Amino acid sequence: MFPWLTVRNNVATGLDARGVLKQQRHRVDEALNLVDLQTFAGAYPHQLSGGMAQRASLARAMVNDPALLLLDEPLGKLDSLTRMTLQAELVRLWQSSRFNRRAGDA
Repeated sequence: MFPWLTVRNNVATGLDARGVLKQQRHRVDEALNLVDLQTFAGAYPHQLSGGMAQRASLARAMVNDPALLLLDEPLGKLDSLTRMTLQAELVRLWQSSRFNRRAGDA
């Protein structure tokens, strides 16, 4: 996460770098909703808890609709309760993404 950007702007960086932010700005809100951070869109990374920062980073990756998502110890620095919560959240996101891809393919 870029510390000088808000959560919303951090999530938007991939779309901006690809030159599609204007056309796909709605995807930023969708990604923030997906990780339940819409109320923290205007916050900066230092204002987030560890779990929230991890979810923001996940939204930053998910906004680009990757076919493959590689995670290198995404929950390693978290306390056990937050880790268990985010593990369940990752499974939920994966299942939601799988369902959305299948619905879009039909």
